[in-house]
Amino acid sequence: MSRLSRPGHAVTSEFPIGLHHCDPLGVAWHGRYFEWLELARTALFRSRDLDVDQIRALGHRMYVVDARCRYMAPLGYGEIARITAWFAAVQPLIRVAYDIYNPATGRWSARATTVLATTAADGTLLEATPDALLARLPVR
Repeated sequence: MSRLSRPGHAVTSEFPIGLHHCDPLGVAWHGRYFEWLELARTALFRSRDLDVDQIRALGHRMYVVDARCRYMAPLGYGEIARITAWFAAVQPLIRVAYDIYNPATGRWSARATTVLATTAADGTLLEATPDALLARLPVR
């Protein structure tokens, strides 16, 4: 696998492609990629002690406000999706970058980003990532 330059805080997860992830031709349905991105993003946030309960305990909520995925090569039934996630930016919004690699074919399957906004517990949108969260995020 060709190694992309990723920061040291990047987290990699692997997910098997099950039949329930695929269309009738055995190709992973494009909408499933966002499910896998969510799982990889959760692992990334957990690695920084920012799981859902911890974010709420700090008095905040987070919401995805933008998601983009560029599909490059399909994943198929029985293959593995290897997803690496990292923080591309933490201010004013949190931007998470991803790449999805298929070890069976040696090809990149997709590259993606999600952008998260932070709110106060009452739902008030914050203009920037609050210090309580920044203290646990990598400095960029």
